[in-house]
Amino acid sequence: MKERKPAIEGWFTMDPDAPALLGTRCAECGSYFFPAERRYCRNPHCASENFDDVELSRRGTVWSYSTNHYEPPAPYMAPDPFVPYTVAAVELAEERIVVMGQVVGDPRDLSVGSEVELVLDTLFEDDEAEHMVWKWRPLAGVGARGGPATGSAEEVR
Repeated sequence: MKERKPAIEGWFTMDPDAPALLGTRCAECGSYFFPAERRYCRNPHCASENFDDVELSRRGTVWSYSTNHYEPPAPYMAPDPFVPYTVAAVELAEERIVVMGQVVGDPRDLSVGSEVELVLDTLFEDDEAEHMVWKWRPLAGVGARGGPATGSAEEVR
């Protein structure tokens, strides 16, 4: 078995059972940021330069999503032949931020407002390692199977 390495160092943990995105929280105003930001607080009402490292929520709510029918730029490694893939903007309620990520599974299991969880998946493999990224996985039994919903992949084609 090959070593598993993050495709982007420092953006997420590599715990296969409970992966988490790594962000920061402003020590003064409480605003969260992803990816981690330590230079200045991006909240326009705060001028703090003090941040705490935090693991962000592992579950969120689909805010929007789309199935992409084109090959994206690197570091994405498109399979040959290319297969369309779905991305979702997921709102983390506690942090009050939206994080984009590819979706694992069938896009028909998504709907705006459905709950998803963070998982790790292989972005690409080379001779030395599996390069991992985070993805969003719909939680069982809460999808939109049976027909398109507002914001579904069927509507954005």
